Amino acid sequence: MRRLYPYEACSDILMVLIVKSSNASEHCEPAFTRSTNNALVLGHRLTVPLERRFIMKVGIVGAGRVGCSCALAMVVRGSARTIVIVDRTPKRARAVATDLRYGAPLGPKTTIVDGDYEELADAQLVMIAAGINEKAGGATDRSDPQGRLRLLDKNAEIYHEIVPRIVHAAPRAVILVVTDPPDPLADIARASVSHDRVLSTGTFLDTLRFRVHLAAHFGIDANQVEAQVVGEHGISQVFLWSSARIAGVPVGELVGLRGRVPHSLRRQIEADVRYANISIIEGNDASQFGIGIVASRIAEIVLRDERAVIPIGSYNDRFRVTLSLPSVVGREGVLRIFEPEMSVEEQRALELGAANLRRSLGRR
Repeated sequence: MRRLYPYEACSDILMVLIVKSSNASEHCEPAFTRSTNNALVLGHRLTVPLERRFIMKVGIVGAGRVGCSCALAMVVRGSARTIVIVDRTPKRARAVATDLRYGAPLGPKTTIVDGDYEELADAQLVMIAAGINEKAGGATDRSDPQGRLRLLDKNAEIYHEIVPRIVHAAPRAVILVVTDPPDPLADIARASVSHDRVLSTGTFLDTLRFRVHLAAHFGIDANQVEAQVVGEHGISQVFLWSSARIAGVPVGELVGLRGRVPHSLRRQIEADVRYANISIIEGNDASQFGIGIVASRIAEIVLRDERAVIPIGSYNDRFRVTLSLPSVVGREGVLRIFEPEMSVEEQRALELGAANLRRSLGRR
């Protein structure tokens, strides 16, 4: 059986959409249709144009390495029906869109276009990948306590310019901040909009890196590892070792040291994850593919209103800053935030990380 891609499944459902109401609107007409169990159903078929019923459209602002990787991942995964690429250099956006269009026929149906900000109209999600990257911004020193936060001032200037233009063109869109450092930039973006549908890619990628390294250590599939990184996507990120499990068994018990994870193992894995971006940049100039796949997955969750629970950055009233905790994500962004059980050490580290993020924004 051929795989149904996200937007295809939704489109098929829309073709037989029934409004079970006695109050037919001016856009409805009486109709019979067959449900999935072949039962005949009487209702009202929507006559609103299909393109207005369910728009699977994503915008990407910034066609650098990360923006291109986000676009490529969405094309390959079939994350959206329409992808719009916007860049300060129109020629670059046009080239990227053209290049992707040539390969797109081999994947699920996707329309890829370039344009200016007005082309973002009706987008359900807009990714922002514009800005100075870590290598260009000098954020590749493992001993630098600022880490990605060193890029904040320069990229904040860019965000002050482009976020109002995005909101003007697509006022209902969820905004996903991909640029480093994503958490404080999400707070800056949030100050320019009139809603809370502003997300940071946060520690979703860090969590995957954590699981991959644990899986490698134990020689298992990473999908069988239950482990999370919370807090900042940066130096102060918090590894939740106390709740890390494989098949329900605490990682500490698996290593056989009275339920405790050896300090050497923790130190090595945390360093590998915390500085993964720098290791990648040293070999390939930019950390781009992993974040591209993560961003495309977040787009799917939002567009399909999945209500999936993932570690993602959103504004947290308790901490007064954007940081990552496991959250329910759907069409309107983050719908609910969970605070997992943590050790005293982990809780303290999360609070210190939040304080560090507030300082970076000039808050106390």
